[in-house]
Amino acid sequence: MMPSCPDIRPAQPAEDDELTELDEKDRLLLAALRKDSRQSLVALARHAGLSRSATHERLRRLETKGTIAGYTIRLGVEAKAPVVRALVAIAFQPGKNCDHVLPHISGMPHVVSCWSLAGATDLMLLVECDSNDDLDTIRRQIATIPGVATVQTHVTLKTHFDRRS
Repeated sequence: MMPSCPDIRPAQPAEDDELTELDEKDRLLLAALRKDSRQSLVALARHAGLSRSATHERLRRLETKGTIAGYTIRLGVEAKAPVVRALVAIAFQPGKNCDHVLPHISGMPHVVSCWSLAGATDLMLLVECDSNDDLDTIRRQIATIPGVATVQTHVTLKTHFDRRS
């Protein structure tokens, strides 16, 4: 048995463009792992039409080159999901950048993801917390970080799908 839910990332293009290195068997294995990464090696081999050893070698190669970055679990409805989820858009003050702001944000436990963006918004944060009051507190903390010019908060109403998990 393999651990649950692989963290599958697109291969980073290299000089030989690793994206083209994924053949149909690799794609079948990745699709099967996305659906249920707890499948046995024998079940994965059967799904891809390969031997057990060939399947094991392909999985090891996909892990080595970073196509499969890891294995994780997806929490079910029994786990406490955050009540409030928001995207927080941050614009920097002139002359400021990630080096000035990220050290403050990285220590905030409710900020679960942070992306640098091109355009008017410099950073986009995914914040998960238990209440709107908590979100307001987090938002105020972010607004006081040196180098932050503006903070816009977008509360999510519903997640229609999430392919990350």
